[in-house]
Amino acid sequence: MPINLLNQNNSSQEKVANFISTVTNPPFVAIPVFLVINYVLLYGGDWLWFSALSIFFVSILPIITTSLWIKKKNLEVDMPQRQDRIYPLLLVIVSYITGVAVLYILGAPPLTTVLMICYLNNTIIVLLFSLYWKISIHAMGIAGPATAIIYLFGWYGLLFSLLVPLVLWSRLYLKRHTPAQLIAGTVLGYFLTAVQIYLLI
Repeated sequence: MPINLLNQNNSSQEKVANFISTVTNPPFVAIPVFLVINYVLLYGGDWLWFSALSIFFVSILPIITTSLWIKKKNLEVDMPQRQDRIYPLLLVIVSYITGVAVLYILGAPPLTTVLMICYLNNTIIVLLFSLYWKISIHAMGIAGPATAIIYLFGWYGLLFSLLVPLVLWSRLYLKRHTPAQLIAGTVLGYFLTAVQIYLLI
């Protein structure tokens, strides 16, 4: 294969990997997931209200706080160094705690509140790992919601999990994680979320 054609191919793959990595950032993934869950559980009710609350605490507020931290410290958006994640993760955890309290007090559907709890607990696990090792937030952030979708839709929910290998490929291609970090994030995302849903609903 000619060198210029090979370079073009690599460039195209990198663009695709960057696109997948960007759109499957956990705060972005959470938006359609909570919209769908609340719509199905509250069709004809307050689904838009509870969706707005969920998305604010699980996506908008974390995006704002993390973006401000990245800008302040002049970091890469992906924060490739695990040490750079610690403070932003603490801010995200505070947002999730508030979200859990608000959803519970206002009477959100159990699955909505429990999924917010899953985001909280899973992020605490990520924080603990990040003290020593760079587990994949992307992998956990796609596997966790996938578990909630499977719980809600049954076998049809497995279609959402088709995104998982795409996410793993993109993060591996971009050299953001090792295979072990990606596998650990995926397994823990599925397992921890499934256990919490089983115990709390």
